[in-house]
Amino acid sequence: MSIRLKIALVFSCLWTALSCAADNYAVHPAAQVVVDELVQEEGFDREELMQVFMEAERQESILKAIARPAEKTKAWYEYREIFLNEKRERQGLEFFAEHRETLARAERELGVPARIIVAIIGVETYYGRVAGSYRVIDALSTLAFDYPKRSEFFTKELKNYLILTREQGFDPLDLKGSYAGAMGYGQFMPSSYREYAIDFDGDGVADIWNNPVDAIGSVANYFKRHGWRLGEPVVFAADAAADVPDELFVQGRSDLKPQRTVAEFAAAGIVARQEVDPEALATAMKFELEDGYEYWLGLHNFYVITRYNHSAMYAMSVYQLSQRLAAQVTE
Repeated sequence: MSIRLKIALVFSCLWTALSCAADNYAVHPAAQVVVDELVQEEGFDREELMQVFMEAERQESILKAIARPAEKTKAWYEYREIFLNEKRERQGLEFFAEHRETLARAERELGVPARIIVAIIGVETYYGRVAGSYRVIDALSTLAFDYPKRSEFFTKELKNYLILTREQGFDPLDLKGSYAGAMGYGQFMPSSYREYAIDFDGDGVADIWNNPVDAIGSVANYFKRHGWRLGEPVVFAADAAADVPDELFVQGRSDLKPQRTVAEFAAAGIVARQEVDPEALATAMKFELEDGYEYWLGLHNFYVITRYNHSAMYAMSVYQLSQRLAAQVTE
């Protein structure tokens, strides 16, 4: 983050929410720094940017929503019910049937299983049905300028958003997304769109909002670029001795990358229920049930799922939904 932007954010904290909403983001100190940087570094037109920020609106509901993500407020047995249910499975099978050829091509060309692609889209947006109703410019402006805890991240995403709308010829005031500014079937943040979204049907536009073909290809490309290994396992159920220390299990996002071998975990009392390469690197996870815990060993491909959302519960939901769908898909 630039020194100017840090100073501007300090001053912006002195503003009340009322004054920010009553005026507009065009006169917000941090927004003015963003405008300056985009003009100087990316060649934007100042007046056009000022007009965009004059129309961007602070959304209090966004600030409330981001303070309570589900994975931080629910235990596993509650969290999984959001994603592992009859409705999501049924609609997933419908999505499979409708886009069978595109999914097969994505798996063939990009090396990512169709079941994983569908599960991601299902978990993220109910297969495109619930992709967000906030204007992306409102979401990213609100979080960049009025959510100090993560202002640096969302300022970067705001700048990427304005760049991508110019690159693609989109109106920055039109696009819709989630309260966090995630977009389309697969809920790509702007930086992810610029890096991983692809035009999978060859019409010249990577349209992840309205075109499921591009959305499927883009999700598959994301996984490919993050190192998905086709044909390798994802995760194994395990048993754990009562005296296994908690620090061997994932405690947060910094613990998600596999660091210990399966053999090391076995020696410590965490043993896979199936035969697994003892030299494979893994991550041990402990998920809360209503009457105890369940234990898992996640391998490389499980870690790749967490690159989409840095949460072990999220990745497990995707994996288990993918397995349920795969078991019911008819050839």
